[in-house]
Amino acid sequence: MSKFKEALERGKKAHRRQDESADGHTPKVDFGTQARAWLTEVVVASLEAAKADVAGEVIIDIEPIPRPEDSAVAPSVEFRIYGNGAVEKNHARAFKVSVSISGEASVSAPGMVAEDIGNIGDKSDQRFRQLLARLIEDAARDRRS
Repeated sequence: MSKFKEALERGKKAHRRQDESADGHTPKVDFGTQARAWLTEVVVASLEAAKADVAGEVIIDIEPIPRPEDSAVAPSVEFRIYGNGAVEKNHARAFKVSVSISGEASVSAPGMVAEDIGNIGDKSDQRFRQLLARLIEDAARDRRS
């Protein structure tokens, strides 16, 4: 119950900040636009960098970000990691990075508990990069065994 109360308080504070910024004639940013921008700047950029770094060992496929009308509720990016080889494509693990309405981002996959990777207000990619490195290591280990 305390987590709910904390989330409610964070929501109230965020709403107050938005109202204050609206009074200062600062334009409000649409949540979907902000979430898609974060996904592009943090997630897709990190995936592209990792894809180039591990090209010989594992393959990372990135699905394009859905159009705004397709992901109105929770903007997301999907990607797959698998060993470098045609046979291994059948053993790809699919992951989804989703942004909830609260701005919290998480990575999930079938058989995996969703992992929190931060908030879209924080432009740091450190938490996502650490998780991505672990997922790539797991895929490389699975490839060797």
